[in-house]
Amino acid sequence: MASLGEVVDDVRWRGFVGRATEVAGFDDALAGRSPHRVLFVHGPGGVGKTTLLLHLRGRARRAGRRAVYLDGGELDPSPEDFVRAAGAAGDAPVLLVDGYERLTPIDGWLRRDLVPALPADRVVVLAGRDPPAPAWRSDPGWRAVVAVHALGNLDDAASAALLERAGVAAPDRPAILRLGRGHPLALALLADAALSGSVPRSLADAPDLIAALMASLVRDAPSDAHLVGLATCAKALLTTEDLLRRTVGDDAPQVWQWLRARPFITARPDGLAPHDLTREVLDAEFEQRSPDRYRRLHRIVHDYVVAGLRAATGMHRQQLAQHLGHLHRYGPFNTQFRAMRAQGPVAVVPPRPDELPRIVELIARQMGPRSADLAREWLAEHPEGAGVVRTEDGVGGFAYHVSCPAGSPPESHDPVVRAILDHVARTAPLRPGERIDVARFLAGRDGTQTDRYAVFAGSVSSIVEWCGRPLAAAFIVAVEPAFWTPFFDYLAFRKLFEVPFDGRTNVVYGNDWRRFPVDSWLDLMNEREQTGGTGPPPDSMLRPAPLGRDAFGAAVRAALPQLHRPDRLAGCPLVGTALGADPATVRGTLRAAVDQLAELPRGAHLRAVLHRTYLSPAPTQEAAAEALGLPFSTYRRHLAKAVDELTERLWARETGQQLGSG
Repeated sequence: MASLGEVVDDVRWRGFVGRATEVAGFDDALAGRSPHRVLFVHGPGGVGKTTLLLHLRGRARRAGRRAVYLDGGELDPSPEDFVRAAGAAGDAPVLLVDGYERLTPIDGWLRRDLVPALPADRVVVLAGRDPPAPAWRSDPGWRAVVAVHALGNLDDAASAALLERAGVAAPDRPAILRLGRGHPLALALLADAALSGSVPRSLADAPDLIAALMASLVRDAPSDAHLVGLATCAKALLTTEDLLRRTVGDDAPQVWQWLRARPFITARPDGLAPHDLTREVLDAEFEQRSPDRYRRLHRIVHDYVVAGLRAATGMHRQQLAQHLGHLHRYGPFNTQFRAMRAQGPVAVVPPRPDELPRIVELIARQMGPRSADLAREWLAEHPEGAGVVRTEDGVGGFAYHVSCPAGSPPESHDPVVRAILDHVARTAPLRPGERIDVARFLAGRDGTQTDRYAVFAGSVSSIVEWCGRPLAAAFIVAVEPAFWTPFFDYLAFRKLFEVPFDGRTNVVYGNDWRRFPVDSWLDLMNEREQTGGTGPPPDSMLRPAPLGRDAFGAAVRAALPQLHRPDRLAGCPLVGTALGADPATVRGTLRAAVDQLAELPRGAHLRAVLHRTYLSPAPTQEAAAEALGLPFSTYRRHLAKAVDELTERLWARETGQQLGSG
């Protein structure tokens, strides 16, 4: 009669899936077909190291070879205890050591003394969370006999086979595959939940699963700062030491090194990133454990990314735009961004000249031949407006942005852009120097605007445009509104009008940044990133309709005499402009602008005359002139020039223009 242990081993054998490379390497070593005699298997907790070792023990036994299995977690990390536990391991053809990270103190002894003393045909498998020490691979002798296997998650086929062998009903498997993401422990726990009668909709709905996975992730965290570092990794697309300084302060260097050594963290050239399942487990746990603290952490990460986005240039800017897009975890972008990340590094880059015909071809397929002709004209006139997602097969998707008004010929030829400019002229005319951005063309490699490459290209390029330079308004043109309307509802963009052209209905969505500034929009997005809210912005976040140049100048002249009486600025038309959302802020902006005049060549006298007239006013203008030592006529001339210069600089701020210091 078979023993109970043999029954258990038989069930394990029949339930084992995947790991073909590791199993083949072991079989080759056992049969002498390979020079490898020491196999290192490493990976994060729950990834299946123990399951693999027990399977290898079964393979050895079925091949008629005795195998000894040791659990490093049950041993004292000393040579004496290891030899005691191994017993006759020296005579066993196969030695399997699990939990090897617990035996780090005797790794050198094993490498120098124990393993070299074993017969040449012995096979040793060491499995732990950490990669082998460098000495195992740097020494030429060991390098010839050591094979290292980084154990990752199961692929889709192996995951599906695991669920089938666990007895999970076919209709329940897709949901579990989506949640488990190939992580063996997660799949096993989800399978158990399914067999009990319920498949959770999300990881957050499975607290027991979260608890089990968290135990394997954070058991070695030395301090609260390290836990916050893990939470930062969950929030951020990529975690850098600079970001950790914002979240854990002076502990950042130690936390960075600790995170970098975690087996479930991947060190990339531009930062650290956890596996997607690890990210979701950490996210669900920390949000449940301390929701207020986690929201504050989200804001820190959000502000860090936005500040970097505004200061960055080139490819770094679009990488930060991806980072900001990643924070929209509860928005409609999540599925597409996750699918793109699963494919590896991806970017929106300027197209090469040989890629422009492909862009035109995709537009012809999506929007028609006349639209393709327009796109060809736009690209010839302003190729810098295009951004593409490049794949091994060529252009995967693209977005094309138009900056108006530019006075270029396509601007007058394009009926959609003309309709947008006419709308602006009727409803909120542009002021001198102001420009708008129009996301005019968008498509993926399948020729549609619903393709994930199209969503990615449109999202990243729009973030770069909206946050990268001052704009009066932004507009987006879509020809598949059933798909895109939920996106724009989430982004608080309004559907404005439709333009029939080339057999398609072009739907225009937009936002006036002068009434709902980018900073306010980013504040709203910070909230929606965490809640997934939709709809137009609340009235409390909207500014008044933008002032024209003459009305703005009159408001500045009216406000100056009130600067020493803050209570009288309550009804000032400048409140709600770019100068400030309340009277106190407007007053501070005006006072600071007066002081900044001193930085101009010969600007000190302009500052002085404004200061003596309005900030620390003399009883009369005659008295001010006398205090400044100026004839009254000269004083009046200087005052007029100072007010004009101040107004010009404030107007540049209101309209997003850049003025030099001269």
